[in-house]
Amino acid sequence: MKLIDLNRDGGIGANCLVVQFGDLRVMIDCGLHPKKAGRGATPDLAAIRGQPLDLIIITHCHLDHIGSLPVAMREHPNTPVIMSLSSRMLIERMLHNSANVMLRQKEEENLPEYPLFTHEEIDRCSGRMTGLQFGQAKRFRGAKDEIEIIFHPAGHVAGAAGVELHHKHRQVFFTGDVLFENQRTLPGAKFPAGHFDTVVMETTRGITERPAGKERVNEMARLIQSINDTIKRGGSFLIPVFALGRMQEVLAIIHDARKFGRLTECPVFASGLGMDLADYFDEISRKTHHVNFSRGIIKELKIKPTPRKLAPGEDPQQNALYIVSSGMLVERTPSYTLASGLAGHARNTIGFVGYCDPDTPGGQLLAARPGDPFIFETAHVKVKLKAHIERFELSGHADREELLEFAVQTSARSIVLTHGDPPARAWFAAQLAAQAPKTKVIDPVPLQAYQV
Repeated sequence: MKLIDLNRDGGIGANCLVVQFGDLRVMIDCGLHPKKAGRGATPDLAAIRGQPLDLIIITHCHLDHIGSLPVAMREHPNTPVIMSLSSRMLIERMLHNSANVMLRQKEEENLPEYPLFTHEEIDRCSGRMTGLQFGQAKRFRGAKDEIEIIFHPAGHVAGAAGVELHHKHRQVFFTGDVLFENQRTLPGAKFPAGHFDTVVMETTRGITERPAGKERVNEMARLIQSINDTIKRGGSFLIPVFALGRMQEVLAIIHDARKFGRLTECPVFASGLGMDLADYFDEISRKTHHVNFSRGIIKELKIKPTPRKLAPGEDPQQNALYIVSSGMLVERTPSYTLASGLAGHARNTIGFVGYCDPDTPGGQLLAARPGDPFIFETAHVKVKLKAHIERFELSGHADREELLEFAVQTSARSIVLTHGDPPARAWFAAQLAAQAPKTKVIDPVPLQAYQV
């Protein structure tokens, strides 16, 4: 098997691998880098331009895995795309939203390259996308070679799949993004145990050791307690969330707490793509039974839409709970604007429930100390940080020890490290060297071909 990582910078970003089995060439994901703009945010597709591409496999629908898919499909107009059934139900909505965001960025940031693809192009591509049930084997044939593909539930987010590939007598497994722990809305990963010749694995949480007592159930209880404390002191609580997956989980956690009398009475505000996706989660729950979410949660919580025009630097003083995107407080998003008004007042809390890149406003806020000056640059707001800033361990990625245990038990001849910053990959490389000394560990340099 040959492998090349088309993510220009490695790390976590425009995730895209191309693997070759004999004469059959397969692309795994085709994402968009969340911290870059224009063509520089896409994978380096020039490396396979003009070459045949037999199949594109999508592991899940977060934009760092699908955000450049229409670009690849344009360059390879006959290549089919497969994913899980749940992902097939979500992918067009996610891509259409991405096209809208790029149109807005084109105007606000003067990006002439945007949009990288249009709504019409997404519609034209849709006929080439197919959903595959978990556990169902599917064969694909090239001119000479054939592979068999089986998707396995990967937790993480609705539709996320680990990918099992068989070629001749070789078995290869791609973890994609994985969470073994159950979420409130989604069961944990169910991966096949036993031997694989090659494992390609994510390494997101390689430098993150979960402290004792930070188990998911404890963190959910701590989140509810922190909300109650904030409301009782007259403040507002902002939960910045990712629209796909995290918003629906938080809504379900809040609904459970209110249903069982554990949540203080307060207004709940939420809006945006995550609320729209709640309808999709409801449909996926009914049709596939791989998700546990009902649209009725929104009605029972009496959720109000977040005000369309939020004033930068102004605390709305609603003594309320806000559940809004983006999860990392990216500039010019509702959570960023709200945070600029809440951060300067000790009565308020901003509580993060997912990964925050250190270079994003969310990551910078988590690193700041009480009393520090903090600048919300694009909102033109400077505050003295007084709000409570909290992090709750509700990650959508597996703890490093669980992922390491899975990798070691496969007794793989080769393990390829992906989707992690250099220190995270280094931790996995060191642990694998100690616990699986006969396994060859590859940390691929972008755009360099490997014989695995």
